[in-house]
Amino acid sequence: MSHASLSPAIDHPAPTTQSVPAAAPPAELTLEERLTLVNAAMTARLDEAAVAYEVNTAHIPTEPVDLADVVTLPLTPTLQPPPESYSTPVAALLQRAHHRLLTGGWCSGALVDEDGARCMLGAIRAEARGDSGLDADAASVLLDTIRRKFGDDVDSVPSFNDAHGSARTPLRMVDQAASLADARGL
Repeated sequence: MSHASLSPAIDHPAPTTQSVPAAAPPAELTLEERLTLVNAAMTARLDEAAVAYEVNTAHIPTEPVDLADVVTLPLTPTLQPPPESYSTPVAALLQRAHHRLLTGGWCSGALVDEDGARCMLGAIRAEARGDSGLDADAASVLLDTIRRKFGDDVDSVPSFNDAHGSARTPLRMVDQAASLADARGL
């Protein structure tokens, strides 16, 4: 007995050709239109996923969570003392300036704002305590550090400081400048 006799005969209809009226070629979508379509498609997929999640987890019993059980850190952040100071004068100055910015606040547009927060250069000058040579050396190392990261287009420390809306990058640059000054023995 052959396998052909076991399976029923299947009649495949002959392919038919139909003439489809020629449609106008689709117009090119602009980038904005494509982004809008992708955004709509992704929103629909996220909505479907959210519904699927709710359906798939509805049978799992949950109890309300008390945030006091989850949050174990103090609500008021406490600043740690600065690490051991660098042994070289410029590096130590930049480290003190970094700590001053952390504890006293950072600002842009002024050396010192009305709340006592300082810009990068304002913190360096405050920590230099009138030593203009040390102040200039620290600012020079800081500018070099900034230019290494952001390019030679940076004109000055104050212009870099004022170009930022938050303290994160300026603080990081002062910290990195302290490391660079220490590596250079300054």
